[in-house]
Amino acid sequence: MLRTWFAIPLWQRVITALILGVLTGWAWGPDAESIKWIGDFFIKAIKMLVVPLIFFSLVSGVAAIGDLRKLGAVGGRAMILFVVTGQIAVWMGLGLGTFFAPGSGVDTSAIEMGDVPEPNETTFVDMILSIVPESPVQVMADVAVLPLIVFSLLIGAGILMAEKDGEPVQRVFDSGAVIMQKVTMVVMELTPFGVFALMAWVAGTLGLDALVSLAQLVALNYLGCLLIIFVMYSAMIKFLARLPVRHFFRGIIDAMAVSYSTASSNATLPVTLRCAERNLGVSNSVASFVIALGATVNMNGTAMYLGLATLFGAQIFGVDLSMGDYFLISILATLGAIGAAGIPGAGLIMMALVFGAVGVPLETIAFVAGVDRIMDMMRTTTNVSGDAAVATTVAVMTGEIDREEMISADDV
Repeated sequence: MLRTWFAIPLWQRVITALILGVLTGWAWGPDAESIKWIGDFFIKAIKMLVVPLIFFSLVSGVAAIGDLRKLGAVGGRAMILFVVTGQIAVWMGLGLGTFFAPGSGVDTSAIEMGDVPEPNETTFVDMILSIVPESPVQVMADVAVLPLIVFSLLIGAGILMAEKDGEPVQRVFDSGAVIMQKVTMVVMELTPFGVFALMAWVAGTLGLDALVSLAQLVALNYLGCLLIIFVMYSAMIKFLARLPVRHFFRGIIDAMAVSYSTASSNATLPVTLRCAERNLGVSNSVASFVIALGATVNMNGTAMYLGLATLFGAQIFGVDLSMGDYFLISILATLGAIGAAGIPGAGLIMMALVFGAVGVPLETIAFVAGVDRIMDMMRTTTNVSGDAAVATTVAVMTGEIDREEMISADDV
């Protein structure tokens, strides 16, 4: 029985649980709240992973650069492109969420929950001071995300500066990052059960309005990802790399297909490398460094979605967000996406990071968990396309691309 269960791909189990949960909620009505505790258990398991996953992933990601001098011609350009495109992506998500307001109009009066948090009144100076962790241990205990991220980045930089003396510690963090990815995959096995309970609760308690809002969220997620791929990445290839956009997308079509089906940047990594080198003419040294780094830190689809989902939750639960909150979301969504593991479902874990910082109730995760896999497939395609776009652009900037090979591969 268990062998048959695990033989079914996780995404198929999640979609089935989503449908069954909706049907159960409609049939059961408000009494479906009696099984919500199963979904709450799933959310608590997700929250459990936030601190260790961010800590190990970010430190390992920074240390993976290997040498601070590598941050020159190749690494420096790649990181600038990763950060700039990440910021554009998250503001695109915030813009879509503000303009279309997918969470508005849902009656949440039937939900029993605590008081809605007060708007965040932290000043800019307070926010700057708060990023310095007085006690890293206390920061981890309080799940204070921004100072935790800063501390993680500093540890990673310290490992690089220590060079050979830092290698033993780097191996510890590399192992820790791999272990946390495995633990995340274990927790993700709870997804079908959590999704079933949460969707039954949502459908039974809030009815059709909530499902319509979820459909709008899914549509906006796809719209945002398509804008990133076909507007932002196309502009990067056309104006920075000065290459034919058509050739670029033909060259990475295999990677896009694999990423959409697996929803995993890590699983798609070998295909992305092959596409960049054989179809786009990117040198092995640039492709292996930039794309491997991008699989860890370049998560534009996830960053866009974190901004969009935060506004979705704020609209559902009536949380007023200030402009300062928007800037905080933009920072945390970008850095949170960097800390997200390249495996299916990691975006759910990063939600707890961003939501908690601006006072959006974590019950929002209950709304989106059921449809997250559908959105995750498109987000991963966006992330992988971005890895290839940045690698191609950096290769052009550093003279590490064979333009003739790119054109001939396209004509085959």
